[in-house]
Amino acid sequence: MPAAAQGDVSAQPDAATAADAGTIIVTGVRGAPRTVAESPAPIDVVSADKLQATGSAEFGEALSKLLPSLNFGATHAGVFSIGRPVTNRGLAPAYTLVLVNGKRRHNGAFLNNSTADTSGANPVDIDLIPTASIDRIEVLKDSAAAQYGTDAIAGVINIQLSEKEGLSSDFTYGTLYEANGEPDSWKGTIRYGTKIGDDGFLTLSGEIRKRGGAWWNLPATDTNLYGLPAGRTIDQVVATSGLTRDQVVANVAAANARNTQWDRDGAHNGDPQIKAFNLSYNAQLPVTDNVTLYSFGTYGERDAQVGNNFRRPNSTANFTAQFPDGYYPLNNIDENDVQIVAGLRGELVGWDYDLSSSFGRNYSHQFSKLSVRPSLGPTGPTEWPNLANFEFRQWTHNVDLTREFEIGLARPLQVSVGGEYRLDRFRTFAGDPLAYEPATYTFKPGDQQYDWNVGRIASPVVQGAIVLSPADEADISRKVYAGYVDLGIYPFDAWYIGAALRAEHYSDGSGSPVGLKLNSRYEFSPALAIRGTVGTGFRAPSLTQIGYAQTDGRTSSFFNSATGQTELRPTVAKLVTADSTVGQLLGAKPLKAEKTWNAGLGVVFTPLPSLSITLDGYYIRINDRIERTGRLFGTGISAILAANGLSDIEQAEYFINAADTTTKGFDFVADYSTGLGDLGKLGVTLAFNYSRTKVTDVVATPSQLFAANGSSLLGAGSVFFGGDKIGELEVLQPHTKLVSTLNWSKGIFGLSLTNTRYGKYTQRTAAGDDRYFGAKIITDATISAKVTAFATLSVGATNLFDVRPETNGPGNPQTGQGYYGPSPFNPAGGYYYGRIALNF
Repeated sequence: MPAAAQGDVSAQPDAATAADAGTIIVTGVRGAPRTVAESPAPIDVVSADKLQATGSAEFGEALSKLLPSLNFGATHAGVFSIGRPVTNRGLAPAYTLVLVNGKRRHNGAFLNNSTADTSGANPVDIDLIPTASIDRIEVLKDSAAAQYGTDAIAGVINIQLSEKEGLSSDFTYGTLYEANGEPDSWKGTIRYGTKIGDDGFLTLSGEIRKRGGAWWNLPATDTNLYGLPAGRTIDQVVATSGLTRDQVVANVAAANARNTQWDRDGAHNGDPQIKAFNLSYNAQLPVTDNVTLYSFGTYGERDAQVGNNFRRPNSTANFTAQFPDGYYPLNNIDENDVQIVAGLRGELVGWDYDLSSSFGRNYSHQFSKLSVRPSLGPTGPTEWPNLANFEFRQWTHNVDLTREFEIGLARPLQVSVGGEYRLDRFRTFAGDPLAYEPATYTFKPGDQQYDWNVGRIASPVVQGAIVLSPADEADISRKVYAGYVDLGIYPFDAWYIGAALRAEHYSDGSGSPVGLKLNSRYEFSPALAIRGTVGTGFRAPSLTQIGYAQTDGRTSSFFNSATGQTELRPTVAKLVTADSTVGQLLGAKPLKAEKTWNAGLGVVFTPLPSLSITLDGYYIRINDRIERTGRLFGTGISAILAANGLSDIEQAEYFINAADTTTKGFDFVADYSTGLGDLGKLGVTLAFNYSRTKVTDVVATPSQLFAANGSSLLGAGSVFFGGDKIGELEVLQPHTKLVSTLNWSKGIFGLSLTNTRYGKYTQRTAAGDDRYFGAKIITDATISAKVTAFATLSVGATNLFDVRPETNGPGNPQTGQGYYGPSPFNPAGGYYYGRIALNF
C-alpha cells in the first residue's frame, strides 16, 4: 500500500537528541513559549524525520505508527475506501481538531462510513497535505474545546509547516509482498526554501504519487458463477424461460462444468488506485519592526479508482450481451482541495496580536468507468460520467490578542482574548438523471446465456455506486461566532494554573455552548512534576450528519440462518435525513449537540537530560453521541418506503443521538537518547496507550417502528441500534497499543526500527455471533546510507514480516471479502521499498 518514507541519514532522528522533552511547542499554550516537558497538558511532538522514517506514504497512517493513542482505520470496501479515518483515544476523527500552523483546517466533503466509524461526520483529510511541507506535528492529548473550539474533545493535531532553507527531493518505489492487481507504488517529493530579507522566508513544497490498485481477499468459496442461482429451481426456469426440462438440465450440467474453471477472484476491494499531487507554500514577510505579514496554503488533486465485488453472470445484475463472464464495477473519484490562509501579527500598545483569515474547499466528483444499472436493460450504458458530487467550504476569521501583566507574583499574569467567525457550507449535487430516474426491467429470454432469471426483476441501481438524486441534494450552511478568554498565572515559580472560557453561537440552532477548562502543573523539582486538567466541551452535529442523503447499492451484513453466521450480501439502502418525510415516519428526530466533560491527571519525570518519562490518565464523557441507526428493513418498513415512492429500496437508515459514553485510559511515553562512543548514537522510545469506551445509555427504539398492536415493524435480523453498533463504540478498536522505536546512526549509516503491538479487538454483529481478533505485532524497518554529501540511499519495509489479521470477520462466500474484519492496521501485508533522497 504505502510508498515509502522520505527520511535519510541526514534526516534521521538524531539519536543524541532524540528525547523531545526540550522541544518548544505552540499548541495548548498561549504567550510565553514552553517546552514539551513544561506543558501543563500531555503533548507529543513528531518531527518530519520521524514521520518519514515510518515508510508510509499516507500521512494519517504514518502518524498512527508513531503515536499509540492514534489508530489508522483500514477501510477497504467500495467508494469510502479513499477516506481512512484516524481515531484518537478510541474516539472518531470528529472529536479531534486539526490545525495547520495553528489555524483551523477545513473538513473534507465526504463523510465517514467505514466499518470503524459510521457516524457520518466529515473529518479533515490530512492526506491532502504534502508530507514534504511538514516540519513537525504537535499532538495535544487533552480536550481543548475551551481554547480552540468545541470539536477539540479528544485533542488537537497541529501541523507546523517547514521554514527551512535549501533544496531537498526524494523518490521512492516499492511493492507489496503478495497481492493481486497492481502491487507497486511510487512517490516523489520536492521542497525549496529561501530567506526573504532578514526575517522573512518562502518555502515551496510538492509531492506526486501513484498507488497501485491492489486487493488480497480470500478465494470465494461459493463457486456457482454460471449455474442455477440460489433460490431458483429447475421447475421455475422451465415455467418462465420457454426451455424444456431436458434443456434446463443440460444447461445446469454445462454451467457447473464451467464453474470449476473460475479462479475464485470474487472481489477487487482493497487499496484503491490513487494518482495524486499536493502543493503547498509557507511565507512570512516583515512589513515594519512591529508588523509581519504571513500566508500559507495547500492545493491537492486526487484521482481514485476503487474496485468492488464481482457481479456474477448468473445474477440479476448482469446481461450476457454486455459482460458474458460478469464484471467488477468501478467507483471513480476526482477530488480537489484548497486552503489559503493570510494574516498579520505584531505588537500594538503592549498587546501581541494575530489577525487572520482562512478559506478552505474540498470538492469530490464521483463517476464510474465501468458499471451497469440493470433496470435499464441490456442496452443500458456501462459508463457513468456523473453519479454524485460533494462540496464542503469553510471560511474562518480570527483575532487573537495576548499580553503579560505584572501583578507581583512569581511570573507575570498571561492574558489572552480572541474571537472567531466561521462560515461552514455543505452541498451535494445530483448525478445524471439516467442513474436515478425510475426504471424497471424484467429479464427476458436471451438476456442471459442460460436464461435462469427470466421473469425476475433486474437490480434497480447503478452497481457498487452511490447515486444522488435531486431529492437527495443538500445545501446547508451555518455561521459560528466564538469568543474566548485564556489566563495563565504562576502563584509560585513552580506552580502554573491555567483557565480558559469560550462561548460559541451556532446560527442553525445547534446551540450556544460555553466551555470551561482548568489546568495546572506543579514542579516538585526539575526532574519531577504533576499536571492535571478538567473541562467541558460541546460538538454540534456535522452538516453532513444533518443534511446528507443517498441511495447506496453496495453490501451489508445479514444473518444466514442456513450457515448460522453473519455474512455480507448486496443490498439497496437509503440514508434519509431526520427532517425528511420518510425519516420522520421511521422515528427520526432533529439532531442535538453532543455535550462532553473531561478530566486528566499525569506525572512528568525527567531524571536525566537524555531521559523523559510521562504518564497521563484521562476520562472523557460524551452525552447524546451521534451515530447511524442499524439497517431498518422488514415488511412494515417496505410499506413505508413504497408509500413514499421508494419501492426499489430494501433498507433505510438515518443519524440519531444514539448513546452516552465514557472513555477511560492512560498514555505512557518514555524517550531516551545516548551516545555510544565509537558505536554511534542511539535513540529509543517506548509508548503505550490503554483506552476503553463504555456505552452507559442507549436510545430507545422509536414508537413509529411498532404497529398499533405493539409488534415490531422490523424484520428478522433488523435492529434499530443493536449490539453491532454498541460494539463499534466499545470493542472495535483495540484497548491497548504499544509502540517501540529505535533510531541508530553512525557515520554515513542509519537504522530505524519500529515495532507496534495492536491489542485484541472484537467485531460484534447484530445477530450476536461476534468475531474475535487477536493481538498482532507489526515491524517497520529502514536502513540508510549517505553515499555523497547530498545523496542518501535507503531500503526499508513496512510490515517486514508480512503480518495480516486473522480471517475471522463476517465475510461473503461469493466474494471472499470481509474476512479480515476492521483491522487497526493495513491488512495488505508486507511492503518493501527503495529510496533516493537529495539534500542541497
